[in-house]
Amino acid sequence: MLFPAILVLEDGSVMEGIGFGSKQQSVGEIVFNTSMSGYQEIITDPSYAKQIIAFTHPHIGNTGINNEDNESDNIFASAIVIKDLPKNYSNWRANQSLESFLLSKNTIGISNIDTRALTAKLREHGSLKACIAPGGKESLSEANDALNQFSGLEGLDLAKEVSTKNSFSWEEGTWPNYQDVKDEKLIVAIDYGVKKNILRLLRKHVGKVEVVNAQISFEELIKLSPDGVFLSNGPGDPEPCDYAIKLIQQLLEIEMPVFGICLGHQLLALSGGCKTFKMKFGHHGANHPVQDLASKTVYITSQNHGFAVELASLPNNIIPTHVSLFDQSLQGIAFKDKPAFSFQGHPEASPGPHELEELFIKFNTMIEDYAKKN
Repeated sequence: MLFPAILVLEDGSVMEGIGFGSKQQSVGEIVFNTSMSGYQEIITDPSYAKQIIAFTHPHIGNTGINNEDNESDNIFASAIVIKDLPKNYSNWRANQSLESFLLSKNTIGISNIDTRALTAKLREHGSLKACIAPGGKESLSEANDALNQFSGLEGLDLAKEVSTKNSFSWEEGTWPNYQDVKDEKLIVAIDYGVKKNILRLLRKHVGKVEVVNAQISFEELIKLSPDGVFLSNGPGDPEPCDYAIKLIQQLLEIEMPVFGICLGHQLLALSGGCKTFKMKFGHHGANHPVQDLASKTVYITSQNHGFAVELASLPNNIIPTHVSLFDQSLQGIAFKDKPAFSFQGHPEASPGPHELEELFIKFNTMIEDYAKKN
């Protein structure tokens, strides 16, 4: 069922559109995503918690929703904004529409929005707090009240909110056969908002995977006797995650092999003495060029982050490994004196290019080299 809805921004802008999905008000920080495909994976990415996703691509929903492409079991985004909602969907794997999927996950969407104008505004002014509310302009007062109560993402620790409550083993390999690997190495994946395809690639390239809560203690983790520790992607500001920073510092002290991505990258950097900052509008999309500083190779990558590591803050024992060719922001680091490295983007290609799957192979090699030395 469609219904009138409004999109209200903190700068006072009001856009009228057509609501779909769950008929309920929602607030968050609005960001634009430039991916041309993979909307199902994007809206089920826990890294989008407390964010409203505005898709720049005009055709969102035309291939429906299937049972295989969810990156988590829920929609963590506050809402989505699109230009046009298709009347029909068509794909051999699909079993429901985007509209019915949002409804089943209690999430609101709004269509008939000029997403080009919205994106231009966000590029100019930066990410803004926003509210989507069912109804016309008569809902404006309530929407503004909701906006005023939302503090934004800066200073917000969301990792512990989206993390798994109970540890679990992950046995599934990659699509389409989901075959696992036989390696006996054990990787503990700390869940700050982990995506399923990340776990599949760890299983494929490294070994057995045990997923644990974001607030696991050092003592509990070490009891698992891991060969390496993976720091997952996730939402929110990395600086308030003091429990994670302390744990990673303890792992670095014992020279545990560590690989982090996205929020995990930022947390590893903070653990090594670096600083992070809130970006103007962040990087969100599956078409971002990133350069490997050693080989000068340029990769097209998937990105989803609103915070970044400050390049000038790197101490002498940490080197930059990758930079964004959009804005020269830091995209990767490696420790000179510890078996630890990280990458800002999402190398698991869900959605996005497969070019940086090699980072999982690098993690496996690092673990094996560390084992030989010890």
